[in-house]
Amino acid sequence: MSSVNPLSDVPVDQTNGAAVPSGLPIEAMFQQIMQAVQHSHRQVNDLKQECAELRLANASLERQVREGLQWNRTGTPGFMTPVPSSPKLHPKLSPFLTHAVPSITMTSPDALAPPVFRHSPLGDHALTSFPFGNRDIPGFYVVIPAGGAGTRLWPLSRENHPKFLLDLTLKGRSLIQATWDRLLPLSSATRTTIVAGPSHVKSITEQLPDLLPHNLFCEPGPKDSMAAIGLAAAIIAKRDPDAVIGSFAADHMISGDDAFLSAVAEAVEVAKKDYLVTIGIAPSHPSTGFGYVRLGEKLGFKEAPNARLVQSFKEKPDARTAASYIATGNYRWNAGMFVTKATFLLQLLKEYKPDLHEGLLRIAEVWDDESLRHTVISEVWSTLEKIPIDNAVAEPAASEGRVAVVPATFGWDDVGDFSSLADLLPAEANQPRILGDSSFVVTEQVAGGIVVPGSGRLITCLGVDDLVIVDMPDTLLVTTRARSQEVKRLVKKCRDAGHKDLL
Repeated sequence: MSSVNPLSDVPVDQTNGAAVPSGLPIEAMFQQIMQAVQHSHRQVNDLKQECAELRLANASLERQVREGLQWNRTGTPGFMTPVPSSPKLHPKLSPFLTHAVPSITMTSPDALAPPVFRHSPLGDHALTSFPFGNRDIPGFYVVIPAGGAGTRLWPLSRENHPKFLLDLTLKGRSLIQATWDRLLPLSSATRTTIVAGPSHVKSITEQLPDLLPHNLFCEPGPKDSMAAIGLAAAIIAKRDPDAVIGSFAADHMISGDDAFLSAVAEAVEVAKKDYLVTIGIAPSHPSTGFGYVRLGEKLGFKEAPNARLVQSFKEKPDARTAASYIATGNYRWNAGMFVTKATFLLQLLKEYKPDLHEGLLRIAEVWDDESLRHTVISEVWSTLEKIPIDNAVAEPAASEGRVAVVPATFGWDDVGDFSSLADLLPAEANQPRILGDSSFVVTEQVAGGIVVPGSGRLITCLGVDDLVIVDMPDTLLVTTRARSQEVKRLVKKCRDAGHKDLL
């Protein structure tokens, strides 16, 4: 029962004194507000659940990297042996591989044997993983661009000794050796090529004794990824017009070799149908350091059921945008892995960057004649445009529906700074990671961070957390993990200050 309050026209419930809305529009508005609040609560709960799942996935990937990234001396490609639980059990080796490194020699599979193909075990159509047998993909050529200025992990890495030449896990193989080991089963040494600069050729040939001399393409100067991959494509296309090439960076770390090889095999099947194919990595967190690939509709190929069109490429986002990408479930990290027919890549290059296409063809035409090669390179190379493959052909081709992606969820990291390197190294709880001989590091009440004892001096730390300390014979770097992505700014200041000899 209700009555009217004499001081207002709003009815009052005599039982509890609460105001009773008199108009239906107010009730409807209230219901809409409540529905919106409930919807927001559901969205927040969904985001919390997704964040929890991503944290679990990230922890799983880190565990895979720590426990699964190991090369053994039986010739098994990739990393298989678990790492020690304590940094004190690390072998006392240098990341510069001054110790002897055995060669891995793998013979080519029987050319007459049928190719083994399995869909990615971590894709939408999960099947069994690759059996340990013949994985060779006939007509598939591996291209490993091995470049870098050594700025992001300076002073551990340098211009003449970038990170792909370093053993960053102290397991006896550098990053480029691990890349070689991982890809060799697909192509054998006869179809595995490397593109590198003159200052790195000697070190690469020492670390990869099975690399055939005619498969090492030396570029006279850095021109970014399009020129490097385009040069390899032009040379390989001249040797084998039906070749399918796959480009994989020399300095990335991957765990889950079977999943990786399966994804590459699926990408090759798509590439044969005249697509530029990338491999999209399932993001474990909203990273601002990687570019993203937006997934489009499924292509529906029987041989590659996980393949989709690429709707668009996205540059490195801010944190809010990265989180929104992950929330949709329609984005993958762009790891810069591309698989395509060599002739199709050259066709795209001719359409979008005709001058670059013409210059690379001129060089490839005379590549096998060393005297002519040097003459033409000296004339042409300096005129070539410096541009990444993403901007040159991948982005414009994606807008025309000619780029595909194979989503995969193997562990991947580009080791882009000391913070990400620290995540890949084992350590005791609340202790810093140590890359090197742990007997040279003494800490008290120190949590997190990474220490590189590279000078032979004793390093002692008291009450400091999350520091990056890189002590080399000629240079000492001290920063925080939070600012480790800014190291290359420091390198520029050192160059401007006249310390080029230390870079």
